[in-house]
Amino acid sequence: MRCRTSRTRSAFIPPFPSVLVSISRCMPSLLLRGLRFCICLLVLGVFPRSSAAQDSLLDRADSLRGTVINGVTHEPIPRALVFSPDNRFATMTDTQGRFEFVLPSASPTLSTQSGSVGVAGLSPNVSTRPYMLMARKPGFLEQGSADSQGVSVPQNAREVAINLVPEALIVGRLTLSGSDAADRVTVELYRREIQDGRAHWVSRSITNSSSSGEFRFAELPAGTYKLFTHEEADSDPLGSDSGELAYAFPPVYFPNASDFEASSPIELTPGKTFEADLSPVRQRYFRVSVPVINVQPNAPLSVNVYRQGRKGPGFALDYNGQDRRIEGSLPNGTFVLDAFSYGPNPMGGSTTITIQGASASGEMMLMPGRSIAVNVREEFTSSAPNTRDGSGGRGGNALRDPKSYLDLSLVPADDFVEIPNPSLRSPQNAGDAQLSLEGVQPGRYWVRANTSRGYVASMSSGGTDLRHAPLVVGHGGVASAIDVTLRDDAAQLDGSVDLQDASDVQVSEDTKDRSASGQSAFVYCIPVDDSAGAFAVWTTSEEGKFFPAPMAPGVYRLLAFRQKQSALEYENSEAMRAYDGKGQVVRLTSGQTEHIRLQVIEGGE
Repeated sequence: MRCRTSRTRSAFIPPFPSVLVSISRCMPSLLLRGLRFCICLLVLGVFPRSSAAQDSLLDRADSLRGTVINGVTHEPIPRALVFSPDNRFATMTDTQGRFEFVLPSASPTLSTQSGSVGVAGLSPNVSTRPYMLMARKPGFLEQGSADSQGVSVPQNAREVAINLVPEALIVGRLTLSGSDAADRVTVELYRREIQDGRAHWVSRSITNSSSSGEFRFAELPAGTYKLFTHEEADSDPLGSDSGELAYAFPPVYFPNASDFEASSPIELTPGKTFEADLSPVRQRYFRVSVPVINVQPNAPLSVNVYRQGRKGPGFALDYNGQDRRIEGSLPNGTFVLDAFSYGPNPMGGSTTITIQGASASGEMMLMPGRSIAVNVREEFTSSAPNTRDGSGGRGGNALRDPKSYLDLSLVPADDFVEIPNPSLRSPQNAGDAQLSLEGVQPGRYWVRANTSRGYVASMSSGGTDLRHAPLVVGHGGVASAIDVTLRDDAAQLDGSVDLQDASDVQVSEDTKDRSASGQSAFVYCIPVDDSAGAFAVWTTSEEGKFFPAPMAPGVYRLLAFRQKQSALEYENSEAMRAYDGKGQVVRLTSGQTEHIRLQVIEGGE
């Protein structure tokens, strides 16, 4: 085979592997080795230009340094993972808790066959700096949750500090009387949390004990907790009577209470380990059978069981939809049974049973929810269109119009109450002007009013101010109507927050003046005592400005924080006394425009 060569340079150069294969077929080994060496020189001649481009990028690089710190002891945390939420940046801290990212100071683009891309393959419009950094290490609360946030990174920041909060623990052991095994007993933990400005008990975690009876709750933020066991059937086969459950372990509430309300709260601080041992007592259980009247067969029914009428979790009974019967087993004592059906026409009922050494039965009648009329009084001064079709005019349509802009809802005021949510009745026809809440079950409710026109100047029922007290709906009889007055002579408020001293970011002296760039704050507007107006929270711009919507006249306390305050109990006047002398109190009158400037409150969440 003869190999031919050409003196003419080809316009197309095949890939190096193809060249080597072709040449190897027609050249001696020695010449091939020499050619390979030349090709290597050619390749090496290309790389210095690429390396020079990389050196150019590094010359233009910026750096972002920081430290991860224990939020309680203020000591540095070694070997913690530091990362950005978009996962573009990640590193580990050294033994001194320090870390560093090398960042391009600009977003240079590199030309490719498919177009221009930014550094590390990013679009030129994507910032080469992280907007937020977070940290993580076992034994500390994970950032990004409601209890522990990351730190935002201002555009010009050179140095940041990230606080990690040590987790709290609750550990304990179960000892079951009359039984050798405490395996797989369910233990539940509740935490006191703030919802809509008021404290509520909320289930935090559920676990099962080990074969030795030990249990453990980890990754707990600071707060107030309550602990209890679920009902547990006795595993001893001799404890059965004619195939029916005869013995079981009722719930026990720490330290040794018979119901949730009587149990002792557990106060946890960051990093604290609390030991809570529990000793459920084996008791005789008795059959319970309660027929339910006025319910359709197989209709779903929710059943709540409260010992001695005290609201709280722990006990349970089942509902047999086919036989329309509440059934199960309970120990000696007095219990209140509440049941509710769901759907377009919710119904509810309640009964009390007492167990004294024998099976118990009773009867429950379900009744439809109550209808509560809503009377709206409009005291508008503007001439804006006031009818649903936008034709304007008020006249006899005044009570018809609120259907298009007013919404009322009821929220249970008591914990552990699971009932259907009442709602405003839908119009039955074009001329239907009646407003009413339908399907309201007996209980206590907070009334929530939202209007897209004007503001709620007052809201009451039977002489009770529903803006500050709950609506009480009793059994039977006629419920008092809810009277709502709407006005539109609102006040205006705008202002700014001084962000210079508000940054959670720790910076060096040469960048201190620029540290607040890219930051924002949260402004909380809280009505003072019994003042009119509604709670609101606003987020400022990066320059610290805020421009809320028109507000109801009244007296407000304005508080500015760096982070959202999930535990701010703003509906509790006693809890808010801790902020006396902080923020700014402003009195707004109708038609007034007020300009204010706030300082960020240090030491918030």
